[in-house]
Amino acid sequence: MNHPTPAIVAQSAVRRLPRLALLLLCAAYVLPGFWGREPWKSQDLEALGYMLQLAQPNLGEVANWFRPSLLGQHDQQLALLPYWLGAAFLSVAPNGWEDTFARLPFVAMLASTLAATWYAVYALARHPAAQPVAFAFGGEAKPVDYARALADGGLLALLACLGLARLAHEATPALSQLCFSSLIFAGLSTLPRWRLFSGVTVGLGMVGLTLSGAPSIALWLGVGGSLLKALGQIDPAQSRLRMLDLGLLALLCLLCMTTSGYLDLWRWRVQTHTLLDLGALGKLILWFTWPAWPLAGWSLWRWRSQLSRGWRFPHLALPLWFIVVPLVATWLTGLSDSALLLALPGIAALAAFALPTLRRSLGAWIDWFTLLFFSFCALSIWVIWVAMQTGFPAKPAANVAKLAPGFLPEFSAVAFTLALVATLAWAWLVKWRIGRHRAAIWKSMVLPAAGAVLCWLLLMTLWLPLLNHARSLGPMVQKVQLVTGPASCLQYAGITQAQGAALLFHAQVRLQAAQSPSQDCPWLVMDERNLPLLNDKLQTWGWALTGKAQRLGDRSESLLIFRPTPDACPNCAP
Repeated sequence: MNHPTPAIVAQSAVRRLPRLALLLLCAAYVLPGFWGREPWKSQDLEALGYMLQLAQPNLGEVANWFRPSLLGQHDQQLALLPYWLGAAFLSVAPNGWEDTFARLPFVAMLASTLAATWYAVYALARHPAAQPVAFAFGGEAKPVDYARALADGGLLALLACLGLARLAHEATPALSQLCFSSLIFAGLSTLPRWRLFSGVTVGLGMVGLTLSGAPSIALWLGVGGSLLKALGQIDPAQSRLRMLDLGLLALLCLLCMTTSGYLDLWRWRVQTHTLLDLGALGKLILWFTWPAWPLAGWSLWRWRSQLSRGWRFPHLALPLWFIVVPLVATWLTGLSDSALLLALPGIAALAAFALPTLRRSLGAWIDWFTLLFFSFCALSIWVIWVAMQTGFPAKPAANVAKLAPGFLPEFSAVAFTLALVATLAWAWLVKWRIGRHRAAIWKSMVLPAAGAVLCWLLLMTLWLPLLNHARSLGPMVQKVQLVTGPASCLQYAGITQAQGAALLFHAQVRLQAAQSPSQDCPWLVMDERNLPLLNDKLQTWGWALTGKAQRLGDRSESLLIFRPTPDACPNCAP
């Protein structure tokens, strides 16, 4: 049965997006946030703590590479590979560059995610069912040019997603899972056109996702995606999906199951929810996947003639499957945004197939809304930065002083130059977009993607000192060191893993579980919130409260500092 395509695209509408401009846009998005940023509370800091314990076991516990631990507790996410990679790079880092080197593999993961999404959309758009309508006298878009234009649009849609910015720039298992799930997506999308590429990427994706703490998602994505490819409509230009291909995919699934069982990675973490949680999930999806989700919904509507048998058409079936599985995982794991993160490549792919069907009025609305929204955000970032530097306007400066007490603004010529160049590039792009030029199907995603990149770059340059001051635990650790001096060992009781990781990284001390005072470890720190539970035991051991280190801007989080009484440890230095 013939299922018509809604895409009517001329060759003039699929002109090539300049590669240099696209690469610079991706670089401007990937690099800021990994360079010069301190580890933030709490998942980013906890992940660094696990890496430190693996790479530098002399700081505390004995390293167990198959059971990473921090403060005597094993990782609840059961993620191994991201910690292995971070620890491997951290172990060769020069002094003072530990956090930067630990992030290097995660920079590659984010870049791989963007590349995998591009190749996935490109391969899906090459399928005959996704191609535009053939004109009676020719002139329709050529298959390769059409696929490349849609792939560019899909990549821009992914860059524009609001939920991608923070989570994709943290050295956590969430980014690792995003990277490997996108590799599975790209591998299945290109099968069987590029068999070697498909086999390598699917294999890396499934094994990597399994070792990143998501073996169930890896199994569902691999098995479901393989079935969709096996049952899908055959592309006459490609060789048929052979039994050998399915056999290799089955072996990969079996390998993931065996690895998960051997390493004891299977965990039942399903949570029950109510209708109120359903509303919370809806709100999370609305802002997290903006602005790609309206385009993805429009794509499903415009391609509805094929959607009734969407499982037969890989350009609809695969993106939908890679959206449904993360959505179910999000619902079952406590409405976690890190699980929803895995749906972004699929949503971006569906958004790309909306581009050749957009009406001119809808495209104009997207342009104007994006222009106003991101221009306002960029202007606000600049105004507040000027207020931090000069004290004018007075109200924003007062708000910064109130929300971040003790913050001293600093001027960086490099950061200012990068921010200024990015802002001027945005102004030039706006002028180009509203000017008279030939239409391209990816044009509607240029401003959303560039606006998201601009705001992220401004935050990671102009506001980076402020954000480090507000979101880092470094200032609190410095207060602890003012009391303890250059201590090489600290005992701990009732502190969080993020606080322990901050002590390991910023103070570079050895941590030891609380016990009686000793000359080798004469100081103890604990979270003030746990004092009522442990106060009697601490007094029995002979610890006396000496000081308090409060986190800036958060009165609910403070570390209490204890030293031994003279009777408990006569040899401890006063």
